[in-house]
Amino acid sequence: MNRFGIEAWYKPEGADKSAPLGLIRFRVTPDMHLKLSDAEDQLNDSDKLELDIDIEQAGLELETPPECGALKDCKFHVYHHKNDPRAHFFLVGHRVSDNALVYSNAIVIDQLG
Repeated sequence: MNRFGIEAWYKPEGADKSAPLGLIRFRVTPDMHLKLSDAEDQLNDSDKLELDIDIEQAGLELETPPECGALKDCKFHVYHHKNDPRAHFFLVGHRVSDNALVYSNAIVIDQLG
């Protein structure tokens, strides 16, 4: 099981830029690790550069900064650049209080244990 504390950002609806949110903490379960690896394989075997994986928030053990509050619609966004076979992912969702977009910095999938 992989636990991460990583910088997060938010962008309220209608805003031009994202703003720093602080550290967001979550874990990647072994089952989700397999899904992320499968997504990486899918991207490497196709012309697609990105895809989303729905996640079970109950198993995510998500901890957001106090000023953020709860998130909804969480997914892992998986992507890779054309000439880089290593895929990256980041957590993305929406803040329950105002529907602002919230996302983490990216993590390379092969960094998962």
